[in-house]
Amino acid sequence: QVQLVESGGGLVQPGGSLRLSCGAPGFNLDYYAIGWFRQVPGKEREGVSCISSGDGSIYYADSVKGRFTVSRDDAKNTVYLQMNSLKPEDTAIYYCATDTLSNCRGVTISVYAYWGQGTQVTVSS
Repeated sequence: QVQLVESGGGLVQPGGSLRLSCGAPGFNLDYYAIGWFRQVPGKEREGVSCISSGDGSIYYADSVKGRFTVSRDDAKNTVYLQMNSLKPEDTAIYYCATDTLSNCRGVTISVYAYWGQGTQVTVSS
């Protein structure tokens, strides 16, 4: 069973920054597109970003474009989500997930096979 592990969440003031990490002990992320999602209790899970393997092509949701940056370090088997200029509406549980293919196909939940358990991000003064 593949288990992704997110870390780096926490409490931050509006305008602040956090960097989330996504790893997968015992599973090689190199060959797969990785997506980031977020969910507020009682609401649907929302796609935030994805990054392809290989050419590293990237997608961002309009709500985070210009503020969030996704990257991957295959040597460390880790994918990152750098979040800057955070707003209270960014508060959510953030999840990473692996696509079944190497190219980012957007953030349609059904194409993602393996998920982490999430990390809480709270933006509040």
